[in-house]
Amino acid sequence: MEARTIFRNISPIDHRYSLSEQDVFDALTPWLSEEALVAACVKAELALIIAHLDLRGGLTPAIRAALEKAGASVEPAAVYVEEEKTRHNIRALVNVLKTKVPVAVAPLVHLGATSVDILDTALSYRMRGVTQEVALPLLRKLELALCGFVEQEAETPQVGRTHGQHAVPITLGFALAEYVSRLGKSILEIEKRSLQLKGKLAGAVGAYNATSMIVKDPEELERRYLAELGLEPSEHATQLVEPEYLLRLLLEFNVAFGIIANLADDLRNLQRTEIGELREGFAADQVGSSTMPQKRNPWNAEHVKSLWKAFMPRTMTFFMDQISEHQRDLSNSASQRFVADYVTGFCFAVSRMASVIEGLGVDRERLRSNLQGDVMAEPAYILLAESGVSDAHEIIRKITLRAEKDQCSFAQALTGEGDILGRIGAQMVELGLIGAAGEAVAFFTQPERYCGIAVKKAKTIAAKYRTLMAGG
Repeated sequence: MEARTIFRNISPIDHRYSLSEQDVFDALTPWLSEEALVAACVKAELALIIAHLDLRGGLTPAIRAALEKAGASVEPAAVYVEEEKTRHNIRALVNVLKTKVPVAVAPLVHLGATSVDILDTALSYRMRGVTQEVALPLLRKLELALCGFVEQEAETPQVGRTHGQHAVPITLGFALAEYVSRLGKSILEIEKRSLQLKGKLAGAVGAYNATSMIVKDPEELERRYLAELGLEPSEHATQLVEPEYLLRLLLEFNVAFGIIANLADDLRNLQRTEIGELREGFAADQVGSSTMPQKRNPWNAEHVKSLWKAFMPRTMTFFMDQISEHQRDLSNSASQRFVADYVTGFCFAVSRMASVIEGLGVDRERLRSNLQGDVMAEPAYILLAESGVSDAHEIIRKITLRAEKDQCSFAQALTGEGDILGRIGAQMVELGLIGAAGEAVAFFTQPERYCGIAVKKAKTIAAKYRTLMAGG
């Protein structure tokens, strides 16, 4: 088959992104390429021969070695040429494989199987492999990078935000610990779902019609066949493996994808000029704009979000592939092939986000500057209410309005409210927050002192998921 330059490829996965994420692309190829599909189907066909021989007592190390050699000699191009004649991909593969295996075992090629016994089993084998060997290592790398950032910035004060408005103080590490927790749980779920993928050797309608004509216990033949591939049988099959095993794995991929896209959004916003608390790494020769030389765009975070926008809607196809009429129709034959594109886009996004976190810069001066203002109104209200004032919220709200009108800080406005400040100070002394009531104003000029247990939570979460990722 004639080689094609990458610049004549149609999908950006195979040119633009395969170049920018070359290591990831190379790791995905053995599992998701067309070559990988043919190789996995060959592996499944050989597993069937081995299962037959094993049941008959005719499997020897020499035959196993010969079968492995035969499988390695099957060229995808030869299968494609044969398919031009058969107009059937698995029959084409079977025809080619029969010419490669020892003559004595050639009758066992595909014996008792229907095409989807091979295709669905091969798909489960590939999806488990790509998840275990590529996706999970990338996810763990990202999770550990996040853990490291959270540990590093656990005590760095930051203003918390709700509805895009300044709320109350937190820490930068606490803000990103959210993503450590969310992504960590999704990684564990992906691991579990990948190990639950199933295969089948149940024939054209799932009732073991063909294999029951060959062996006394067709389910034992199926178990031996699948064991060669490290899989277990689907509890009930039609011509298809029950689709929910793969669906649940793909949906959990999509959960993780959404978490990463959410992180990308937050990081992009924190790099806005008017916020400027974080900054992506920027190479010396990198250009942010073709016309504005000063620009340093958060393009990597935007790239991750854009990949999510491109691939997240494909979840609808995963659900649509859940449905097949009666024992099987062919309506998933094209759509299911694009699962490879989805997994590739997801892995590219994970890899890119890990590089963002590893190179993320922190502007501590901007963090301090953004933390000023009326972000200390909440503790004033809480303390005043604790002192027995029932309309404490309204009183403090009016003080914040006066501060805004007079263009002064909340602490300065509070200083002019002697009775209110006195009650608050007395309450703080009683709680052991300060030594004397006169120290109250100083507390309200130091918002970093009002972070709740943000530091503790950040460190605890980072430590928990660092341990869990190491266990993987």
